[in-house]
Amino acid sequence: MTRRGETLELAVLGLLHENPMHGYELRKQLNVVLGWGRVLSYGSLYPALKKMLRSGWITEHVTTPPARVVKATGRGVAKAAAKANAKGTAKGTTPMGTAVSRRQRIVYELTPLGDEQFAKLMSDAGPSSWEDDNFDVRFAFFGRTDREIRLRVLEGRRARLEERLARVRQQLAHSRERDSYAVELQRHGLESVEREVRWLSDLIAAERSGLHSKPTEST
Repeated sequence: MTRRGETLELAVLGLLHENPMHGYELRKQLNVVLGWGRVLSYGSLYPALKKMLRSGWITEHVTTPPARVVKATGRGVAKAAAKANAKGTAKGTTPMGTAVSRRQRIVYELTPLGDEQFAKLMSDAGPSSWEDDNFDVRFAFFGRTDREIRLRVLEGRRARLEERLARVRQQLAHSRERDSYAVELQRHGLESVEREVRWLSDLIAAERSGLHSKPTEST
């Protein structure tokens, strides 16, 4: 599996760890958590969900939301009923309106096995947890990890970025095209990494001083 696929699975498990979600809501929340700068397609999400279902990490069940009533009278009743019938969603009509059933939704829920898998993934503090996409997702669920794990991940991330800073600074020092757009782009990237390193240093200091709360207990 690709690193990105593993990150997607971690994000799904983390979101479902909070509460069950139907596909549309899950996809919407994933776009917030993943932060990949583009919309996550159903073509990427549903194969991942099917794999997680086969692994026994999640379950699915169908729900039907309460019917909504379309207020109408006279010709409006007939028009609303005809429209509902055309969609195959008509539930019945009344003199004052038409009751139209909502489309069924598949709701996904975490299993005990999935909860164990999420805890296992979040306990990993190795190099893969420091990478750009993976770190962002892990950080979103940091409240569910122990302080020592959080510290190792934060320190590893900072060390990785400091290595990146050293390389970029070296490149800038040896660059002959001092006024090129490429050099300006490098400088912009350098400033962004420097800000993140300072942010990480503040987080590490807070963790060491015990300012951050303990991880949330699993339900």
